[in-house]
Amino acid sequence: MDKGDFVAFMGPSGSGKTTLLNLLGGLDVPTSGAVSVAGDEITHMSRGRLTEWRARHVGFVFQMYNLVPVLTAYQNVELPLLLTRLSRSARREHVEAALAIVGLRDRSHHFPRQLSGGQEQRVAVARAIVSDPTFLLCDEPTGDLDRKSADEIMALIEELVSKHSKTVLMVTHDPVVAARAHTVLHLEKGVLVEASKPRENAVAGGGA
Repeated sequence: MDKGDFVAFMGPSGSGKTTLLNLLGGLDVPTSGAVSVAGDEITHMSRGRLTEWRARHVGFVFQMYNLVPVLTAYQNVELPLLLTRLSRSARREHVEAALAIVGLRDRSHHFPRQLSGGQEQRVAVARAIVSDPTFLLCDEPTGDLDRKSADEIMALIEELVSKHSKTVLMVTHDPVVAARAHTVLHLEKGVLVEASKPRENAVAGGGA
């Protein structure tokens, strides 16, 4: 996969989609083979070095948002930066920029309970991009949202790819969501069985 790719993984439960994301993000270690990201072979890194690599290169977006309920949107987005050496003013610049990208600067002081599900996921996306990672790993990012909110989140992810040159690897069970990706990879029982180009297919079929 090249920089700026937007890849969706589909397959039945138990096919290995989330495991693959965990391997790519350095959360799991493969029993064989190797994982290379942006020139780094991460398979045999020490735990400490892998943690540093992950903080620098990977942004995670999950289905259930995983926001801290007692923290404001601003504070939730700032969390990853507290592990860096950035000054308070530099952290503020990063957080405000991330919230602006997801369209929530006016909600920065709201707590998760004061936000809609779609807004909570936008905060989660802002938290994922605040450290300017090399790529984003999205595990069912629209799985807990209604269709309108899901479409808004997918439009945001597409914007991150097209305007901010982010590389996005996404697991989804929703073919409508998967069709927004550049490439769809189908997994079955841990094996890649098919790859497709949904946008090319849509053009060939007269649009979708």
